[in-house]
Amino acid sequence: MTEGKTGTATERSIGAQALKAFAHPLRMAMYSALRDHGPATATQLGERLGESSGVTSYHLRQLAKHGLVEDDPAHTGGRERWWRPVGFAMDDPAVLHDASLRAQTEAVLQHMLAERTQALGAVIQALPTDSWQTAIGFSSTTITMTPAELEAALEEAFTTLERHAVAAKAAHPDGPGGDARRVRIYLDGFPLP
Repeated sequence: MTEGKTGTATERSIGAQALKAFAHPLRMAMYSALRDHGPATATQLGERLGESSGVTSYHLRQLAKHGLVEDDPAHTGGRERWWRPVGFAMDDPAVLHDASLRAQTEAVLQHMLAERTQALGAVIQALPTDSWQTAIGFSSTTITMTPAELEAALEEAFTTLERHAVAAKAAHPDGPGGDARRVRIYLDGFPLP
C-alpha cells in the first residue's frame, strides 16, 4: 500500500509512530489535498478544508515530524511556509498486523477507499467529452496467482508507472497547463476473500 507516489524505489515504509500520526482525519485530509492539488501553505489548506491556519499549521508540523510532508523547495524565501507530501508505503507486516495499531491501520485504509470512491464517482458523473475521453481507462482482471506472482506483476506495473511519472514531471515542471492536468492512477492487487 502506497500513498503519494507511484513507485517503490523512492518510498519509505512508515513505522508505528508515523502511522499513529497520520491516522487523524484532518491530517489525512490535508495530505490528500497536498497530493491532489500540489504544494500549499497552512493558510491555503485551512481555506480549502474549512479550518483555521493555526490548526492546519499544527497538524502540518506533526506530519513533518514523522516525515510525511516537507518544505517545498520550489517555494522558498517568502514569509509563508509551503508544504508538499512525501510518498510513503504502508507495507511493514509488523506494523500492519500489530493489534495495538488496528484502529489506525483501518482508519487509513478506510480513508484511502473513501477517497477512491469519491474520485471515481466524480469522474463517472462528469465523463469528459474532450481529448481526455479516450485517455481514461477502467479495468479489472481476476486471475489465479501465487503471492510471488502477484508481487512480481505489481512491481513491474509500479516500475512502469514510475518511469511515466518521472517523464511527466520533466515534461511539465510547472505543473498543469495547456492540455496537461493532474491525473490519478489506482493500481490494486489483492487476494479475493
